[in-house]
This record gives sequence, structure tokens and C-alpha cells, in this order.
Amino acid sequence: MSKLIGFGETVEGYSVPVLNEREVRASAGILFFFALVSFLNSWLMGNFRLTKIFVIAFLIDFTIRIFINPKYSPSMILGRLAVKNQVPEWSGAPQKRFAWAVGWTLAVVMFYLIVLNNVIGPINLIVCATCLTLMFFESAFGICLACKIYNAFSRRQAQHCPGGTCEIGEVFTRHASQKVGAGGTAIVVMFLALIALVGERWFPAAAAVMPAAAAPAAVTAAGGKCTPPDWAVAMGHAEMWKLHNNCK
Repeated sequence: MSKLIGFGETVEGYSVPVLNEREVRASAGILFFFALVSFLNSWLMGNFRLTKIFVIAFLIDFTIRIFINPKYSPSMILGRLAVKNQVPEWSGAPQKRFAWAVGWTLAVVMFYLIVLNNVIGPINLIVCATCLTLMFFESAFGICLACKIYNAFSRRQAQHCPGGTCEIGEVFTRHASQKVGAGGTAIVVMFLALIALVGERWFPAAAAVMPAAAAPAAVTAAGGKCTPPDWAVAMGHAEMWKLHNNCK
């Protein structure tokens, strides 16, 4: 614990450096929350200020955890505070470093596109959706998607994955309480059908549509800068594109 530069903790009984999976998941949940808020603010309001701030914060956080030490990452510190009274669950650090390198690369791409060059387009949406998906699976399910492909790029196989999902040669037998079965599936299907029926019967979509407020006329920029590109029109995103580009 005394080293400034390092990655993972040396714990007796583990052959590779490890990280506290509880801290990792808490950190992912914290980042996911702020990422979702900034993404929705950009998508719905056309204001990319929060997104730019978050991208910078995310890039700094991941730079610290990858190139210096995860224990000094601000989000990891907050996660550590949140789960400090829970027994640690150790997971292998090497595959986490690979997964975080993927996240760091996405952050660099976003920093170049949206912070430095103010690029607005489908590539931003794809990168943001990828980041949100990775963080959601990590925080909600404890599933590190990028860790799943770690073995394809490393000579050393991943070890000590959460839930023992990457242990080689071990056969995992589910406990009876983990099985879903036909009954559980039927419950979920009936629940979804009930919610759909409630929504359609008492809250019909037509009634939820409010009369559009008189919007200011679109700004006609020189050179047709407020004309939505073909990709925006094709995906039904023309009006949102105008909002994002200050054309309304």
C-alpha cells in the first residue's frame, strides 16, 4: 500500500495483483450516474457543456488509475468510502487494467472530438453509448464486458473474475435459488404485459402528446449550416440536430 506508482494490491493467496471489486463497481456506478446526466443534458437540451466537463474529468480519472495507481483515482476513492464497511471481494487486476485502457481510449477520442474540435455527430453517440453500456454492466451486474476479450489479447489468462466466471477448468454448478425456470420467465412476461396494458389503457400515447409550443424560427446560417445532414434526417434526428447546433 506504500507504493505511489502501481496497479493492484498484493494479497496473500492470490497469484496476481488484485483490486477490490466492490470499490470498482461503486466507482463505475458513480461515473455512470454523471455520464448519464451529461449525456441526457446534451441529447435533450442541446447543451454540451456538462458533457465536455465530464469527458475531461473522466479522462483525468482514468489516466490516474491506469498510469499512476487506481487507489488515487477520485472515483475509486469515492467508491472506497461508499463500501468501506463491506468485506472486500478481490478480483484480478490485469484484466481490469485492459478494460480501463479501453475506457481511457474512448475518453481520448471524445476529448479530441467534442472538447477540442466541438464535433457533433453519430460518432459521439456511438462512443457515449459504448461508455454508458460498459459502466452500466459493471455497476449493475458486476460484468466487465471488456474483460471478456482480455484473454484474446494476453498470453496470461484472466484470473479471479467476479463470481469465478473466468476460472479455467472449474465447472460452476448453479444453486437452486439461481435458476429462473419457466415459472420465473412467465412472471416477467406477465408483468411486462400488465404494464403495457396499464400504459395503453390509462395513459395512451396520443393523450401524452402536448401541443407544440411556438418555437422560434430556425436560424438560417450562411452556407446552409442549419440544414440537417442526411444521416440526421434518416434517423429522424433532424430537429434534434438543429437544437444541438443552435439552429433553434
